[in-house]
Amino acid sequence: MNDSSWGAPPQAGYWGPSEQGSAQGAGPAGPAYDAHDAQHTRPMPIVPDGPAHGGDQDDDRGAARLSGPPVRDDTPSTGSYGNPSQKPQEPMPSAAPQPAPAPKKSAGRDLGAAIGVGVGLGAVIVASLFIVKAVFVGVVAVAVVVGLWELTSRLDERKGIKAPLVPLAVGGAAMVVAGYVRGAEGAWVAMALTALAVLVWRMTEPPEGYLKDVTAGVFAAFYVPFLATFVAMMLTADDGPRRVLTFLLLTVVSDTGAYAIGWRFGKHKLAPRISPGKTREGLVGAVAFAMVGGALCLQFLIEDGTWWQGLIIGLAVAATATLGDLGESMIKRDLGIKDMGTLLPGHGGIMDRLDSLLPTAPVVWLLLVIFVGSG
Repeated sequence: MNDSSWGAPPQAGYWGPSEQGSAQGAGPAGPAYDAHDAQHTRPMPIVPDGPAHGGDQDDDRGAARLSGPPVRDDTPSTGSYGNPSQKPQEPMPSAAPQPAPAPKKSAGRDLGAAIGVGVGLGAVIVASLFIVKAVFVGVVAVAVVVGLWELTSRLDERKGIKAPLVPLAVGGAAMVVAGYVRGAEGAWVAMALTALAVLVWRMTEPPEGYLKDVTAGVFAAFYVPFLATFVAMMLTADDGPRRVLTFLLLTVVSDTGAYAIGWRFGKHKLAPRISPGKTREGLVGAVAFAMVGGALCLQFLIEDGTWWQGLIIGLAVAATATLGDLGESMIKRDLGIKDMGTLLPGHGGIMDRLDSLLPTAPVVWLLLVIFVGSG
């Protein structure tokens, strides 16, 4: 609307009572009408004597009004130009569009299946851990072999990298057993022999891609079985089952805290280029849950442990578990996949559950050795 045209004084007779009827046709004749002014002046709205419909009334009432005598409001009102005119009919306000309902937050996975599988795995692990230590070592070795199979399969499918699975699987299982039987020394020797076996095994294939294949094989040997060996080394202590249980509980509690707090309150992305679903609020939840859990575990589960040591271990677990999760997310982004496998409903594959456990194992093992000894 042009404010200057509405604020100018009217010319005599331009919207007087006698000219209301003529406004519906051509412009009124006479000196009061200036064609030049008409081009720059916005005309007043035309108000008919009788409305075709009664505003917000229904159609039946409008039809009845048209059938009777015309209704005119003879009460003069002061128009925009200071002259008496009919009161303009104001349009009905249009209904404001209703905002779309906010989408409900989704957990992003089948929680029922995830919880069921998690409980089942936990029962198997705890039973083997506290009944026969050797059985638990076997469970770790099986998990390592399956994880290596998932990793090498995805590398082959997505990148054409053929890391030799046979020497990795045999060497990986041997690495876990060597760590349990001979400690760190046995683990390092088994790691070296596994890397050598990868180099030799790949020589049976054409030389094209040799370097990338053996590099991926040595990486896989370190990433999966060597890091898992520290879990077996924890088990060798007198209170080994409780140390392993502490390690597992703190990692699970850290992941649970990150998931619960991040899903409910997460707004600020932690690493959007690597894992868009992770938030800073989730990291705070992981740290808080893990530190509380660490204080309780060290105070009540670990002999000679104290609550403040548990706070430190919990903080370290939250950091390493988050880094491990981001590290595997980086690998999966490079490969263009969401999960490493489909073996565990609601979780993905074995590697999708080992991602935060593997880098956490050596850190927990080292801190427990420092705080309470290797005993």
